[in-house]
Amino acid sequence: MDTLFINGSLFDGHTYRPGWSAATHAGRILATGPAAADSNVWPELHGPDTQVVDLDGGLLLPGFVDAHVHPVQGGLERARCDLSPISGREPTLHTIWTYANANPDLDWILGGGWHQPDYPNGTPTAADLDTAISDRPAFLVNADHHSAWVNSRALTLAGIDARTPDPADGRIERAPDGTPTGTLHEGAMDLVGRLVPPTTHEEQVAALLDAQTHLHSLGITGWQDAILGDYANLTDSTPAYVELARTGRLTARVNGALWWRRDLGAEQIPGLLERRKALQFPRLKARSVKIMQDGVAENFTAGMLDPYYDGCGCRTANAGLSFVDPQALREHVTALDDAGFQVHVHAIGDRAVREALDAFEAARMANGETDLRHHIAHLQVVHPDDVARFAALGVTANMQALWAVYEPQMIDLTIPFLGPERTAWQYPFGDLARSGARLAAGSDWPVSSPDPLAAVQVAVNRRTGDGEYEPFLPEQALDLATALAAYTSGSAWVNHADETGRIEPGMLADLTVLDRDPFRAPMEEIERARVRATYVEGELVFGG
Repeated sequence: MDTLFINGSLFDGHTYRPGWSAATHAGRILATGPAAADSNVWPELHGPDTQVVDLDGGLLLPGFVDAHVHPVQGGLERARCDLSPISGREPTLHTIWTYANANPDLDWILGGGWHQPDYPNGTPTAADLDTAISDRPAFLVNADHHSAWVNSRALTLAGIDARTPDPADGRIERAPDGTPTGTLHEGAMDLVGRLVPPTTHEEQVAALLDAQTHLHSLGITGWQDAILGDYANLTDSTPAYVELARTGRLTARVNGALWWRRDLGAEQIPGLLERRKALQFPRLKARSVKIMQDGVAENFTAGMLDPYYDGCGCRTANAGLSFVDPQALREHVTALDDAGFQVHVHAIGDRAVREALDAFEAARMANGETDLRHHIAHLQVVHPDDVARFAALGVTANMQALWAVYEPQMIDLTIPFLGPERTAWQYPFGDLARSGARLAAGSDWPVSSPDPLAAVQVAVNRRTGDGEYEPFLPEQALDLATALAAYTSGSAWVNHADETGRIEPGMLADLTVLDRDPFRAPMEEIERARVRATYVEGELVFGG
């Protein structure tokens, strides 16, 4: 069926086109232009077989593409003990207690989304969790999925006590006498996570279908799944994707990032090549390899060039972790680049960002310039000397804009331990854009909301729409067109989805309709826009 979008405006993936309309035919963009509502324009599209969509002053734009997201984990959290909407220690414990009582047959209480600022030093205790659930083990990841809260029953089952050493890639939170207190960071999560019953295939399929529906409702037509592989207590979700792809139920376009196991080295590359070869479906590919180079700043595992401060403003001896030895990282990235893989690196701290850039530079020197479209995600702290290297090396800055705000976690658990100089280096999206770096955008859901409009709100204003706090480093704000381009054409480019991300004749009709035009409204009201409809290849997947 042909579709004609009229009476609104258009953002084509790069440029705002006020008053423009668009027409689609056979799942592709047929034409764009102004005043298309006139029957004298595109007269062949005003017949009985044409569907006319009245934008009613809204905006038509390319479908949003999330360049870093975990849909199966998001769907599982929505189905389990979901703490992400809850704020405060007592409400969180009450939610856990209610969930546990409503599910007496569960052997483990699983879920997550708790917020670090709700607890002293960001670390809740097993003693607290025992008040909500003590008869069964509980394993609840925090909002950023870099720490887990466990109860005493779980610690006992895992045999974790004062004599248990910290793993090389993690830390057990402890009392002064060495007794574990109930929070496990990074690799230490596996000490309990290995005991958690595996998620079934049926659970993963249901979670992915729920997540896909949810993401389509937010205007998202494609994404990069940032971990395809076993991670923490979660089993590989690849089989769920394959089932949906084979049965025609995968309506989004997905690029999977195959998980790089940091306990292995180059010997895993042949297996990654086999997995890439097996994942070749019209809407599912696995072009990328995901390497997690460091942790997060809030638990002092993000890799920093200089050590963290303590609560009194003094330097500590802790500069965080490098999960992959920097020299090995250069060798592995060079080998992956030579094998034709895009490399997707998690880097939060300035040292981790530099180590990733050094690795991409080594790959370029060894293999020459390629079109693999490597990218670094998160970019919380970037040393000013490294900003220009993104454009010079052709590395895309994959931003999670929702994090670039003043909020309790930033105020209480980040800024005091980074210090004033590094605080000013956080999320330098404006500097990256001005330096010529390519930008892509993602949510890291379920770490944070998958709503692209909420993220664009922050990218443009450096604050949320509630106005509770002043803008965070407002000089790093982006204009609206640049922010929308990152979430559409920028992320589509990173995913090698070259026929999407732009509204131009011949492109696939992956489209989103907003109920209003944010270019015509105050910039502080961007997130008030709502998605009216989402199309993938001209087919309606959300709305009407």
